[in-house]
Amino acid sequence: MMQRTAAKYFAMSEEVWARHANPWSVWSRYSCLPLLIACLWWRDWLGMAFWPVLVVLLLWVWLNPRCFSKPRDTHNWASQAVLGEQILIYQLERVPLVHYQVIKVIITVLSVSTLVCAAGLWFQEAISTSVGALGVILSKTWFLDRMVWLYQSVTSSSIEIAARQAKT
Repeated sequence: MMQRTAAKYFAMSEEVWARHANPWSVWSRYSCLPLLIACLWWRDWLGMAFWPVLVVLLLWVWLNPRCFSKPRDTHNWASQAVLGEQILIYQLERVPLVHYQVIKVIITVLSVSTLVCAAGLWFQEAISTSVGALGVILSKTWFLDRMVWLYQSVTSSSIEIAARQAKT
């Protein structure tokens, strides 16, 4: 699965995942895509400065989950989105079937939006770039919201199972 490959590439250990569950990490990562798009859009204008700027931005993408402390609690949307993503990546067997179809749709929208944005950047066409970027941001937000729903459904079902087992 694409998420598992990305998690390996970003060296997402348990410690890093715990830090990434900090809402500051989640919300500050929203800055990454617009900054990367701006860097790619202005590549000709930046000239040789393009490469150091790109490296700094990619370094920020990698460092971001490591820059924040573990959250005091995870009773918030951003933390639960990260916890749901961990379930999807590492505990796929726990994912209720109701989530699969929606996740497939989200990944399709995300993929198409990424291609539209990339084509817009390649040809420096503002509308395609903007529409694609908006699609990527909205579909990623939709994905994170689905991860919150997944996290809540998995944890609530685990609590219900434990309660039933305690009664017997």
